[in-house]
Amino acid sequence: MKIIILIVVILAAALLVYAVIENTLMLKVSRYGSGNIRAVQISDLHKRRFGGKGKRVIEAVKELSPHVIFVTGDLVSRREKDLSTAENVLNELCKISHVYIILGNHEQSPETDIEKRFLEMVKSTEAVLLRNERKRITLQHRDINLIGLELPYSVYKKNGGYSDLDKVDKEAMIRLLGYPPEGENVLLAHNPLFAEAYAEWGADVTFSGHVHGGSVRLFGKGLLSPERKFFPKYDKGVYTVGNMKLVVSAGLGKPRLFDPPEIVVYQL
Repeated sequence: MKIIILIVVILAAALLVYAVIENTLMLKVSRYGSGNIRAVQISDLHKRRFGGKGKRVIEAVKELSPHVIFVTGDLVSRREKDLSTAENVLNELCKISHVYIILGNHEQSPETDIEKRFLEMVKSTEAVLLRNERKRITLQHRDINLIGLELPYSVYKKNGGYSDLDKVDKEAMIRLLGYPPEGENVLLAHNPLFAEAYAEWGADVTFSGHVHGGSVRLFGKGLLSPERKFFPKYDKGVYTVGNMKLVVSAGLGKPRLFDPPEIVVYQL
């Protein structure tokens, strides 16, 4: 019996040490795709500092020499007071390449004044914020329609809880964004859980985050979504949904286990 208890204690201690290392030292670069445009995706930084002011993230992105950088929401947390890390990350990323950003649910939160402060901070940088807007950009001699989606906060949290949340379908997408433009459509959408609607609307590639890889990953599957739902359908990696590719970043912040913080590189 004593041997079993000792083994359990040793395993628990090892798990704790690993969790500390994973949440303080690790930073993974995940690579997908085979196109000629190197898009780097940053998502869900929340309150993480990565060596102070996001230094390790900035250095890693610089080494990747991206043609474009997408920041897909939750660069800060809803109750965060000091936005200097987020501001420094955006400013430094803008020195590396063009940066396009959308709001996540934390930046949209009505529970604090974070949205107002975050918008003021973004305006002080050269990052381009897309709020249910589209922008025609040219990268590597290809014309791309870049669309930033901002969903109603009620798809994330409603009446202070996570039950009876609003859904998103093709018609809702049309109300928010209009009909899809002709050409190659790249969508930035913080929440990946409505991927079918994005594909039906007309996105060719969608970049998402939000789910944090499921927070805890067991046998390659994420355990929990921010909406307190087990085993979210889209949690990390690249999925084919209809004619669309869905790129889901596990993100950088929030506590995690067997789910290292990651920067995504997708060859569009």
